[in-house]
Amino acid sequence: MGSLLFDDEVASDLDRLEAAWQAAETFAFVPRKGPVAPSWIEQALASLPGSLQQGHFALLTSGSTGAPKLVVGARSRAEQLARLLHEVQHSEPVTETVVLLPLTYCYALVNQWLWARLFGRALRMTTGLGDPAAVRRTLDGARDAMLCLVGAQAQLLARHFGQEAFGGVIRVHFAGGPFPQRELPTIHRMFPRAQVYNNYGCAEAMPRLALRRAEDGASPADLGAPLPGIELQCDQTGRLLFRSPFAAVGFVDEQGFHALPPGALVPTGDLGRPGPAGRWLLDGRDGEVFKRYGEKVAVSAVVGKVLEHWRGEASYVPTPDALGEPGYVLVLAPVPSEDEARQVLRTLRAHFPRPHWPLRLEGLPALPRLDNGKVDRVGLAAIGERSVHWRQR
Repeated sequence: MGSLLFDDEVASDLDRLEAAWQAAETFAFVPRKGPVAPSWIEQALASLPGSLQQGHFALLTSGSTGAPKLVVGARSRAEQLARLLHEVQHSEPVTETVVLLPLTYCYALVNQWLWARLFGRALRMTTGLGDPAAVRRTLDGARDAMLCLVGAQAQLLARHFGQEAFGGVIRVHFAGGPFPQRELPTIHRMFPRAQVYNNYGCAEAMPRLALRRAEDGASPADLGAPLPGIELQCDQTGRLLFRSPFAAVGFVDEQGFHALPPGALVPTGDLGRPGPAGRWLLDGRDGEVFKRYGEKVAVSAVVGKVLEHWRGEASYVPTPDALGEPGYVLVLAPVPSEDEARQVLRTLRAHFPRPHWPLRLEGLPALPRLDNGKVDRVGLAAIGERSVHWRQR
């Protein structure tokens, strides 16, 4: 049976992760305060076929559904992907990487820890943007550094450091949610020497599928082209699928172990479509697009348009209406004033027909987040005391 390695153990001693990676036995690298008990992870590891009991690693994900899933990757594949990312992200000039995300997040593990290990670069650990003063000190001392962030952290960076400049950062990568296109002027001001990239992938991809330079597109939906060796497709329902030599080999959920055979087409959990010149466009999460009174509603498009005119953050909670038709509640953070709520309604009125509007417009002081910085959709739906600023009649 494989072994467990917890994030707090690695935080106090990075050599533990190095030892686990070098050992033959498959290990799971997970948060101490995760969504499932360690016994569940131990049982999941024990359920792996014998061929996966060595040379592999496993990461825990729950995504936006809240259902736990242990995704299993091959260490050799992860190392191949890290070497490819070094080339396509033009990382040779980078001498160090500053970690603002949990290393249990596949994006940070491969793009930062494993990359630094393979190419002999320095790894600068932080406790994240919960301690902005410490992050500022680290960024002030950075020299030819790389940052890996999720889109939601762009606003936090702007809030803490929007008027400052960190010339020691030369690469800024975003993944894990919509690319923060509207924050690019602030990002370029904060990191005047940095190339900025939109990275797309998922846990089953371990983790990367596509990449684009920020200036090569004007829409956060533009994913760029697939990485060399990776194929993207969409089925008749618009689901985005991938085939990758670097993909996970399988996963364990509540139903048990599921193999991902070599060459298999794997769902990303997103909806997408081909764009011009071999590029791909993201339409949103699978489940974000639904029919309401015969009209196809893309919630991500509504949220994206609102964010062009709203000073804060926005998310949504899927909610049926009184007749059982699919719908959603739009949640703004921080709590909007009456004037701001009216401005959001004017934006909706100007760009979308009525069936695309939310059932209610609600507010919270802040959106709940997962450890990796993404919005905790399950936690958001569970918050009962959201202020209501407008409702459809």
